[in-house]
Amino acid sequence: MAKIQSLASTSIEELFIAFSKAFADYEIQMNKNELETMLSRRGYVPELSFGAFFDGRLVAFTLNGIGGFNGNQTAYDTGTATIKEYRGQGLASNIFKYSIPFLKKAGITHYLLEVLQHNNKAVSVYKKLGFKVTREFNYFVRKMDEITVGTKSLPIGCELQIIDLSMQKAMAKMWDFSPAWQNSFDSINRLSHNFKMIGVYNNLTLVGYGIFDPEAGDITQIAVDTNYRRKGIASVLLQKMAEMNSHNSIKLVNADVACSSIVDFLNSKSIPVSGKQFEMVKEL
Repeated sequence: MAKIQSLASTSIEELFIAFSKAFADYEIQMNKNELETMLSRRGYVPELSFGAFFDGRLVAFTLNGIGGFNGNQTAYDTGTATIKEYRGQGLASNIFKYSIPFLKKAGITHYLLEVLQHNNKAVSVYKKLGFKVTREFNYFVRKMDEITVGTKSLPIGCELQIIDLSMQKAMAKMWDFSPAWQNSFDSINRLSHNFKMIGVYNNLTLVGYGIFDPEAGDITQIAVDTNYRRKGIASVLLQKMAEMNSHNSIKLVNADVACSSIVDFLNSKSIPVSGKQFEMVKEL
């Protein structure tokens, strides 16, 4: 019988072995360093993450990030999976139910996750556990040799500069939608040294920016002031991010489906929608 307990005493090596086996049939794979980076960025807390163990071996888990989201103290499901030979036993649901008292005791009021829309089984399980869909997201993944970045120039009077998170308020004014958990300023700040942040200024006013992780090929945020759109600013930002990219692909995840402008922009660069996700939340 499985023993469910927190992952406070589980090493990153044990976690990586279980993670690799559980996600072996997924298109995108991670090495140990990439897993550690993902966990750090998403606020992973081992003491409030839980797993199922058979004979001391981790076979199913939920990795929780902890932080603020939309004004609520929130647990974020950074990864839930079960090793193939142990699936069909309800381990993921049992782990989730086991975790709730511990999360509540820690002051967590909301539980947040994202799930691929075509994963009907997982969506059904989450709905049965009381999760409700709050948003729908597009995600984009494209090999570098398949995109058409182009060679746009900035409008006269505009220039590129290196920026930092001290410009958060100016950045947020450009948003068409609030970033998802892993694209939020809190997540970026947890590993700020991993990111390149570039801004476009018109005189002393920030009118566009991009935040990018070149090791992961991840466009974390990109936005342009509504008064400066369709002037090539986003194209120049993408050009610069592509130049900095050390990954073989480029990706942008969790763009609100209501934002057609990002879809149109990326389509123009031969970066079509790769798939869709649901953002789901449960009040604890």
